[in-house]
Amino acid sequence: MRKLALFITLVGLMVFNFSCQKKHEFYGFVYDQPAYDFKLIDQDGKEVRLSDYTKQGKVVILFFGYTHCPDVCPTALNTLANMMKKLKEEERQKVQVLFISVDPERDTPSVLKNYVPFFYPTFVGLTGSQEDIKKVAKEYKVYYKKVKGESSAGYLVDHTATIYVITPDMKIKLLYTPAKQDPEKMAKDVEYLLKT
Repeated sequence: MRKLALFITLVGLMVFNFSCQKKHEFYGFVYDQPAYDFKLIDQDGKEVRLSDYTKQGKVVILFFGYTHCPDVCPTALNTLANMMKKLKEEERQKVQVLFISVDPERDTPSVLKNYVPFFYPTFVGLTGSQEDIKKVAKEYKVYYKKVKGESSAGYLVDHTATIYVITPDMKIKLLYTPAKQDPEKMAKDVEYLLKT
């Protein structure tokens, strides 16, 4: 009888403890869809795949943009840099930010190498052929279009400004639209994903 009472008490405590644990409420939009394993060229001229990073157990944060972007891209990269600074050192080592250029005509590996790590040293810029970029953009449902501009660059590129968070199991777990890009809240989401 005492064993039964002890067993019931232990089960009750376990249920109580489990129910008291606060479930993380994500700031980003939960998407939870498979991530396309693209193959592109990094800022050092090397061919890389998304899975090269996820196989290392890293959470990958993906953003599509271009180096001549006057506003959205530097803002997003700055937000991601501030998010990285909010993480602990051991957490930062498990996060990889990838910037995929939607302007491969101008964004060569050397141009990306001078631009992307300026925001944070571990950020990596990726480019490829027009066809490669088009395929990756389509898989991630990214819109982009070259438009005539009055800038010295000659043209601008309208593009989707969503940030994608990809977990080591190759799932697009979270999306952040421009209106929901708060570095502190994003860091909390990433911290949680690194623990699970």
